[in-house]
Amino acid sequence: MMGYTDKHYRYLLRLIAPDIHLYTEMITTHAILHGDVSRLLDFHPAEKYLALQLGGSDAKALSTCAKIGEEWGYNEINLNVGCPSSKVSRGRFGACLMLEPEHVADCVGEMQANVKVPVTVKCRIGVDDQSDEALHYFVALLVKAGCHQVIIHARKAWLSGLSPKENRDVPPLRYEIVHKIKKDFPFFKNND
Repeated sequence: MMGYTDKHYRYLLRLIAPDIHLYTEMITTHAILHGDVSRLLDFHPAEKYLALQLGGSDAKALSTCAKIGEEWGYNEINLNVGCPSSKVSRGRFGACLMLEPEHVADCVGEMQANVKVPVTVKCRIGVDDQSDEALHYFVALLVKAGCHQVIIHARKAWLSGLSPKENRDVPPLRYEIVHKIKKDFPFFKNND
């Protein structure tokens, strides 16, 4: 929810729904390492439980940013590998990383080794023409790497031919794939 889930919106959501799990918008590792960290990471204490959602693909940068997020007071660090935006894909983060499951697992492992808070991953059921089995393999690698939870959007991400807005509506929802993952991996959480 780039451009929407800033601290003001999250605070409003917390007032409306006191028990929901809140996430920041995806913040790139580059922005945290080279930008105005307090502008990017400050939040009101009422927002807690709050997860910092990171975008990036460099394991060391992700690990450093995870540590910064933990020190800033975030309850969880979430790696976004579900965003289908072409701008995000050109930067080698977001949904395109689902095509590199071993690399994502390495990133998660390095992040989790550097922080005490849970490291989680948000993803899609797949990318483009990936087989349904690709998601199972992806989640299995994440579990092995120490990922605490996978939040799955039950649609594929199409990296070309659809806009990010269309990627929220056009690919069909495929809950049967998500249910299979839930059965095979008990920490599962779904996000639509």
